[in-house]
Amino acid sequence: MLVVGGFKLASAELYDPAAGKFSATGSLAVPRFGHTATLLQNGKVLITGGSNSADVVASAELYDPAGGTSSATGSLAVPRFGHTATLLPNGKVLITGGTNATDALASAELYDPGAGTFSPAGSLAVARLYHTATRLPNGQVLVAGGAASDGRSLSSVELYDPSTATFSLSGNLATARDTHTETLLQNGKVIIAGGHNSDAESLASVELYDPLRRRRAAAH
Repeated sequence: MLVVGGFKLASAELYDPAAGKFSATGSLAVPRFGHTATLLQNGKVLITGGSNSADVVASAELYDPAGGTSSATGSLAVPRFGHTATLLPNGKVLITGGTNATDALASAELYDPGAGTFSPAGSLAVARLYHTATRLPNGQVLVAGGAASDGRSLSSVELYDPSTATFSLSGNLATARDTHTETLLQNGKVIIAGGHNSDAESLASVELYDPLRRRRAAAH
């Protein structure tokens, strides 16, 4: 497991589950937190955006486990923090939402590992940060919850269809939440758990999203 960056940190570490230990590996070119790290089909790790503690950044890097080094790749079109990055079946990476430090973003981008570039990928129906995004078995991406520019937690849910490169609303969560988790289960359903509400209260509630019925149900 690769652990990269953190507040004012450019360092990176590798966790060896067999030994139960962390060891240092090559550092990032840019200190960053609030970024994403996505394993690509070629075994490299794409690291995008975040903040260097002074500014939100658009830079992106590729970590190569073979050499234990990071190198620059194309930059995001928009600096963003608190966004998501999801590997698509075609090997590209979908970047959604986040914030530019002033407003929540609705824009989305696609990273092409072959070209090493980002390109526009349409817009979310609702601007959001601190949301979640999970690739479903059918290749679509479930985008759920998050926070608006004014700090309100969101309940809206969207689906990204890579075949049409469009986002569409798909109902609402039972409870508005941000900074939650979203995990694909073996049965194809998605469990959405915890997070915070608009009053910054921690949530213990859990929901299930069924992609076949496109609805959420509270789990007990």
